[in-house]
Amino acid sequence: MYKENVKEIENLITNYFEGIFYGDVTKLESCFHENTYLYGDIKGVDYLKSIREYLEGVKNRQSPKDLNETFNMKIINIDIMGKIATAKLHVPMLGYNYYDYLSLTKIKNEWKIVSKIFTHVE
Repeated sequence: MYKENVKEIENLITNYFEGIFYGDVTKLESCFHENTYLYGDIKGVDYLKSIREYLEGVKNRQSPKDLNETFNMKIINIDIMGKIATAKLHVPMLGYNYYDYLSLTKIKNEWKIVSKIFTHVE
């Protein structure tokens, strides 16, 4: 069961990465629970958005792919306990060096991101 959960979460994160990189809002939206909030800081500026606000921003910006960036996103760690999990990700894009921490929960037999915190590291 553990290996199955790891694979499911890896697949979800792959969709998350591809949604961000290619600007695929439908794919990205499928990764999140509808009540998710995103918290972070970008070069010291606080960031707080609902999933709706975040997806609108992704929809209205040029994607990393459109800007001819190289796909360098990767999973650093996944930790699973029962029906909850955390994932630490490295998400360099759009001139930033982001690290994401995702909280995930298995809802109706499907993993969803329920919280995202992130920061940019110089």
